[in-house]
Amino acid sequence: MIDTLRITAEDALVLIESGQVSSAELHAAYVAAAGERDEELHAYLRLCDHADGGGVPIALKDVISTKGIETTAGSKILAGYVPVFDSTVAARCKAAGMPIIGKTNTDEFAMGSSTENSAYGPSHNPWDPSRVPGGSGGGTAAAVSGGLAPWGLGSDTGGSIKQPSALCGNVGLRPTYGTVSRFGIVAFASSLDQIGPVAKTVRDVALLYSIIAGRDVNDSTTVELPEAVELPTTESLTGVRIGIPKQVWDLAGIEPGVRTSFETAIETARSLGAEIGECDLPLSFDYGMACYYLIAPAEASSNLARYDGVRYGPRVDAPTYREMVEQTRDAGFGDEPKRRIMLGTYALSAGYYDAYYGQAQRVRTLLISEHRAALEQFDLIATPTSPTVAFPIGDRAADPLAMYACDVMTIPSCLAGLPGLNIPSGLSEGLPVGLQLIGSQFGENALFRAGHALERAIDFDTVPERLR
Repeated sequence: MIDTLRITAEDALVLIESGQVSSAELHAAYVAAAGERDEELHAYLRLCDHADGGGVPIALKDVISTKGIETTAGSKILAGYVPVFDSTVAARCKAAGMPIIGKTNTDEFAMGSSTENSAYGPSHNPWDPSRVPGGSGGGTAAAVSGGLAPWGLGSDTGGSIKQPSALCGNVGLRPTYGTVSRFGIVAFASSLDQIGPVAKTVRDVALLYSIIAGRDVNDSTTVELPEAVELPTTESLTGVRIGIPKQVWDLAGIEPGVRTSFETAIETARSLGAEIGECDLPLSFDYGMACYYLIAPAEASSNLARYDGVRYGPRVDAPTYREMVEQTRDAGFGDEPKRRIMLGTYALSAGYYDAYYGQAQRVRTLLISEHRAALEQFDLIATPTSPTVAFPIGDRAADPLAMYACDVMTIPSCLAGLPGLNIPSGLSEGLPVGLQLIGSQFGENALFRAGHALERAIDFDTVPERLR
């Protein structure tokens, strides 16, 4: 009997290599678990009954192109689209022998912080199904947390791996920009999008990252890793310098339980030998959100222009080409993509480009410099990952600004292209709280070492209380 709620990917690999279970048996166990629990969670948009490969099964966010498997990015405008090729990350997972369990739910085109913007209905948090699992990668986070996958891949533009991992009690990594190929990924904002792993442990995340990372000739922004990925073993933080932005203490909107959990995690780090200090990121906290919500929608406006009813997905028949495109887009895009397309198109329009998009890019350069200066003083920067625990479904659906505020902690480092790791730091109101660790460019190994040490000391039970 395979306990899909508790087994880690590393445990599963040991079972396969020792011959105790087969990859096909593991795949069948996760598909069966989805059959039991996914009607409640809606983590998957589609399941794969066949199991090709001899490794640990994996769940893939539905922005990741998979040959022969429908890929919709959570949107009606891509309904029925079946790629004829694999994205690089899917191909690398397959090459490592990983059978695909299924494609997970996502906010439409990865635009959202709750997975409520999916055209196919929201996902639900395994800790409390009346609450959101975070977004945009809520489907992958819910699948891992709910025992429907041992690990999975998400995409992160402004926090879409780290934030849902925090709300669902998982470990999630947004890698350094350029270390993981974007070839075959349904684009949102090309200068920000990154694919990264979600799992139950830091070691699982490091293992999956080692498989998907590295140079890809199909993506000119990718680079070779400067050092091999290490599976962490240390349980000490002696000599590790952790900086806490002083703006965190004054930031409105951080729930008391989240703040308490963060403070406890920092004291745990201190007890493990870390040197704790204060850093200063004023521009990041004052202007990060505004900067992001100019750059990301502008790039989305450009990327989503390809969905015109000619090459992809369904088409609304109309007397003229212009009417066909207008009606197809009106029927195919949901409210959030329409909102961001309009914002981005305005920011790029004649007479406004330099005042909005151009100015935001200049501010972004300052944010990069600000983070670089902080990380010259410290090895890592620590903040809460999300200012709140998972909120009720529908609670913020009618308030886009309140929804955008969910990513206030995760956005600045994403704009700077830096790696960020979420680990569970405890519970508040019976729901998971996440700790965000931010590293220097290509500093994933340092994140893994610190995350593993803290993970061992905090000893968070990743199985939702109601499922134990």
